[in-house]
Amino acid sequence: MESVTFYEEIDLPRTDDVIAQLERILTSESFNLPDRAKRFLRYVVTETLEGRSHYLKAYTIGTTVFGRRNFDAQSDPAVRIEAGRIRRGLEHYYLVSGPGEPVVITIPKGGYVPTFEWGMKKPFASVKAEAVFAPISPAEILPVHSAAQRVSDTFWSAPTLFTAGLSLFFATVILATVVQSFFHETAPLNFGEGRATIAVETFGYPSDDKKLQSIAQGTTAEVVANLVKFNEILVIAPADQSDGQQPSDARYSLEGTLRNHEDKVRSGIRLVRQSDRAVVWATSYDMDLTIQTALEAESEVAEKIATAVARPFGVIFSSDTSVSAGWEAYECALAYYSYRRAMTASALTTAQGCLIALGQSNPKDATSMALLSLTQIDQVRFAEKLGSPAPTDGLAKAAELAQRAAMIDPQNARVLQALMLSYFFNNNVAAALDAGAAAYALNPNDTEVAGEYGLRLAFSGRWETGCELVSKAVNDGGGPTGYYEVGMALCAFMRGDLQAAELWSRMSDLSYNPMHRVVLAAILGASGKT
Repeated sequence: MESVTFYEEIDLPRTDDVIAQLERILTSESFNLPDRAKRFLRYVVTETLEGRSHYLKAYTIGTTVFGRRNFDAQSDPAVRIEAGRIRRGLEHYYLVSGPGEPVVITIPKGGYVPTFEWGMKKPFASVKAEAVFAPISPAEILPVHSAAQRVSDTFWSAPTLFTAGLSLFFATVILATVVQSFFHETAPLNFGEGRATIAVETFGYPSDDKKLQSIAQGTTAEVVANLVKFNEILVIAPADQSDGQQPSDARYSLEGTLRNHEDKVRSGIRLVRQSDRAVVWATSYDMDLTIQTALEAESEVAEKIATAVARPFGVIFSSDTSVSAGWEAYECALAYYSYRRAMTASALTTAQGCLIALGQSNPKDATSMALLSLTQIDQVRFAEKLGSPAPTDGLAKAAELAQRAAMIDPQNARVLQALMLSYFFNNNVAAALDAGAAAYALNPNDTEVAGEYGLRLAFSGRWETGCELVSKAVNDGGGPTGYYEVGMALCAFMRGDLQAAELWSRMSDLSYNPMHRVVLAAILGASGKT
């Protein structure tokens, strides 16, 4: 077939590579779309490989894939809607599968002709200790000048002023962080005692409504399933409460009630502090069963509840702000997130003191060890904000802590986040993206993971994918105020929307990081505001 030769050029995937990738996608649990969407994707990929991409119009797809006679593309948006669903499905697949997929299949907006590009051509099946968690030795950290050059060569392709400014910034950071030694010897850590405990009660409903009974049970189960993905909390399910752990034993109880009107169901949710029965958070979510199934509605509401309650900087880590000398895991997490909001030297000292003391008393708490690793990275990247010189061994300490935590609990999203950042700032971008992909796959509702992974994807050149995740983090309230806004500014800058870029940049916390000022200067310069 002569038409196939285009895809067999040396710089593009071959036909059999594309077909193999297509089969991986269609059979993957991560690509959970209806059969019609899968037929749609197979059809447009096959037609393109066969050299018939010029026939891929809405009318052709509507009649061939959907089986509709006299399909009117102007009045019937079915093909456009299905194409949008497939684009989101592909985006989700590559986020979950990681950056190691050999071939990337996309359907650019504005048409139905797919494109095929090489991925990183490195297999990524699961998180393996010898790959993602391989130790970082001092010899692997590049000399200052070559590291700075690789950062500027690898991460950025933008207008000259922007590139020069950020290259200078990253070079300055690296000059301040030449690694001299590893962290002193400590015991390995794992999950600790004293985490924030949430008892999830079965959602209430009118006793005579059998339909709501099923939805109540399903929503309760989905909420539990989504909450347990957050390693900083301990979840008591309704079944566990009957075995001796009553809701009164927990720090918080999550209570919900359902009521309906025709095909609309409203869920009222509240989080109650058990010590004084104070309601620390309450909201409601609506389910419209005319546009989604009960299963879809239960899953969507549960994700919103879990994200609001348990995400970093969410309700659980904002409602109680006092930290005693008990150094429980929950108090240390509160101290850490309080420090991230304040970003002061005194708050850092409190958080690190808590985390170190917890490590000594409970040396198997991987989550707290990951948080301690993140503080070491912060002392390097936010040295100006913290008002002290960056420690020369900060990145080495962070890497050691993250790797130790990962050896004990590799299925911990916070541990993988720490690992991602330690790899990234040690200039091992491929390993950083692997760890980030694994963290996001474990818990897509963790806005801190989504935002930090999105920034790393964007900075490594995958702007569209990365910016989607940064946007998700901003919309869901991830990070301290003004933290991810600078990411949104960069995203707008890269797509050429200078007005939006300036607005986002001014919404960011300009004193948080010198890079925020560099970004705003680049945007103003590109806008002609000299």
